[in-house]
Amino acid sequence: MTKDKLISFWIEGSDRDFKTMEHLFESKDYHWALYVGHLVIEKLLKACYVKNVNNQVPFIHDLLKLALKSNLEIDEKKRKLLNIITTFNLQAKYDEYKYEFYKKSTKEFASLWIENIKRIREWIKKELLK
Repeated sequence: MTKDKLISFWIEGSDRDFKTMEHLFESKDYHWALYVGHLVIEKLLKACYVKNVNNQVPFIHDLLKLALKSNLEIDEKKRKLLNIITTFNLQAKYDEYKYEFYKKSTKEFASLWIENIKRIREWIKKELLK
């Protein structure tokens, strides 16, 4: 794939996941909405990596590390948000952690973090337009 097509691939995947996140929230699947929210940000950061570094994106899910590797300037507030959103990646977590996260993922908690995900998403999309 060309660089532009690869960037579009990651952005389009993120946009699809964004809609899925919203649907999951509406259906009260809050923990899954947050997990997909992590994917929304991860895919946009991978688009940034392709844009700023090269086409071979690293196989990492840590959002702050991915943002730093993508050569983005990140203030302390964004660093903290990215670190917390990274914890929503449930793939490699133990069942006990998943259950604790499920219990913590109330409507209020999910609402707060989906708003944070939306803000981070807007910031990354602006970075992609530079």
